[in-house]
Amino acid sequence: MADSLVIVESPAKAKTIGKYLGKKYIVKASMGHVRDLPKSQLGVDIENHFVPKYITVRGKGDVLKELRDAKKKVKRVYLAADPDREGEAIAWHLAHSLDLPIDEKCRVVFNEITKQAIKEAFKHPRQINLDLVNAQQARRILDRLVGYGISPLLWKKVKKGLSAGRVQSVAVKLIIDREREIRNFKPEEYWTVTAHLLAGKDQLEAKFHGYEQKKVELKSNEDVEKLLTEIKGKRFVVEQVKESERKRQPSPPFITSTLQQEAARKLNFRTQKTMAVAQQLYEGVDIGKEGTVGLITYMRTDSTRISEVAQKEATDYIIKTYGEDFIPTQPRTYKKKSGAQDAHEAIRPTSAMRTPQMLKEYLSRDQYRLYKLIWERFVASQMAPAILDAVSVDITVGKALFRATGSKVKFAGFMKVYVEGNDDIKRDEEEKFLPPLQAGQTLKRENIEPKQHFTQPPPRYTEARLVKTMEEKGIGRPSTYSPTLDTIQKRGYVRLEEKRFVPTELGEIVIQLMEEFFPEILNVEFTAHLEEDLDQIEDGKTDWVEILDEFYNPFKERLTYAEKEMEEVEIVDEVSDELCEKCQSPMVYKFGRFGKFLACSAFPECRFTKAILKSTGVTCPNCQQGEIVERKTKKNRLFYGCNRYPDCDFVSWDKPVARPCPKCNSLLVEKKKKKETMIICTNCDYEELKN
Repeated sequence: MADSLVIVESPAKAKTIGKYLGKKYIVKASMGHVRDLPKSQLGVDIENHFVPKYITVRGKGDVLKELRDAKKKVKRVYLAADPDREGEAIAWHLAHSLDLPIDEKCRVVFNEITKQAIKEAFKHPRQINLDLVNAQQARRILDRLVGYGISPLLWKKVKKGLSAGRVQSVAVKLIIDREREIRNFKPEEYWTVTAHLLAGKDQLEAKFHGYEQKKVELKSNEDVEKLLTEIKGKRFVVEQVKESERKRQPSPPFITSTLQQEAARKLNFRTQKTMAVAQQLYEGVDIGKEGTVGLITYMRTDSTRISEVAQKEATDYIIKTYGEDFIPTQPRTYKKKSGAQDAHEAIRPTSAMRTPQMLKEYLSRDQYRLYKLIWERFVASQMAPAILDAVSVDITVGKALFRATGSKVKFAGFMKVYVEGNDDIKRDEEEKFLPPLQAGQTLKRENIEPKQHFTQPPPRYTEARLVKTMEEKGIGRPSTYSPTLDTIQKRGYVRLEEKRFVPTELGEIVIQLMEEFFPEILNVEFTAHLEEDLDQIEDGKTDWVEILDEFYNPFKERLTYAEKEMEEVEIVDEVSDELCEKCQSPMVYKFGRFGKFLACSAFPECRFTKAILKSTGVTCPNCQQGEIVERKTKKNRLFYGCNRYPDCDFVSWDKPVARPCPKCNSLLVEKKKKKETMIICTNCDYEELKN
């Protein structure tokens, strides 16, 4: 007979924990929050110390009834929500809804869902941590004050349906600031001169460095012509060969932000997908004889710390698999990041002995790939450094100096298992090997290749780059990155084009107004300072009401000023050349969640709308009449289809190329392969590297 009720957030988590606890425990799921602020009103008593007005979340009445009925049948209730602020708040709301004494030791926390961790956690229940709850409440109320303060103003002055958020607005501003940098960027010309040389039968490349050890930049064709005249007919002679040994250290185990970044680079996962799959691995997967097991530790963390038990298990695995040479001289610890809460361990496998290959048959493709990434990163983080032999060769030709660099792996170390990805390494910058060379050796000239280049503007943000920037600047916390990126797209302030964020015209209008009237909300340092204040509340060092007071008083003044001084922004609909297919009225351009679209000017009498289709300039290979255009799925994923749909149903996830296959005359498409983009034929085996 069960004598205890355990409440967690999700059914998957309930299933896994129930298996470990046995028949004396009833384990049920609250399905997330059971109480929240009302959507129809502010829900915060500003005059009475910001007391929040919580109501039962719509649809949770039946859940609460089930939990109350279950409570009557047991002697004790345990609240086992996730080990973070949000989880603590869920536990606090449940305690309130179930009339549990606030001083009762009913809170159970664990960083991993394994039998040992669960059993140990239930030996040490504690009271609900009100400091954690207050930090969550303060964040929720701050966001409510900003959103419910500025949003109605935007409805009145700009357009109905707009909204503003505290962290989200800063993220949009980062994207817009980057777009402004790109627009204002002025490219500068520069040249490179590469010498293709032979040392016996071995080939090598050396790039022009300067004259007589002094670095010189080639800024024009005249500079290049002068160099080519200078070296014409002269011998390439090895002046010196510098060899050095360098160590390369492994990356620390994953935290939330680095997992999101690396999953984007290596797996092509969106942040939302990364967190969803990680949640599945954390809550538990059925792996055959062992049953349902939590495979990774908690995935919302900013700490690289790992337990001694996990470290020893990783060491044992490394010695058994690779040998003693692959263990560092001392167990590895990684420096705590400035501002990190360090509340939980890093993201790691719950057992290093469960290799990805062992689990492959039990996991979905996405689960396997993400687990493999986490497992490899963790094991590599506990391994010896790689040792590389680096070589730098100076080659003189007259007074000109060319330089060739390369390296080779002397000892693989952690690289045997895993090497971190890098957004900034280009294909021609990757490490190269050089043949054996000696000072005084003459090299044969094969070819001299001058190339004109222009400096490039900073790249637009990918999801991974934006998360990295937000983390570096202290904007948000591990639990907020993914929902923030999702929200700014849903609001129609930014969109993804070729996996990079582009601000919409609507987003730029809203941010421009907020820059003028609410500069503090968009100030990165101000937002980061608020995050630090929330951390101080969590640590019990600051009163949450004082922080809200400190924020709200100047914010209220700004709001009053903006209501008086902000002029109405009239977004005039631009008339297109097209006529409505239903009533023949002119079609106008409108702003929507996914950017511009066409709508009938006779609205509301006529509600006809039409997507703006971007042409690829490629004739449809199916019907030979239509043109392939860009389209989007309901989830905003880009694909390509015939503009004669539904008469022609041609679709492709890959971007078509505006020329036929040279071998069979069929359709060519672009296909991403690792870091390269290939052009491949849809009919034969033809492929080429995209320049």
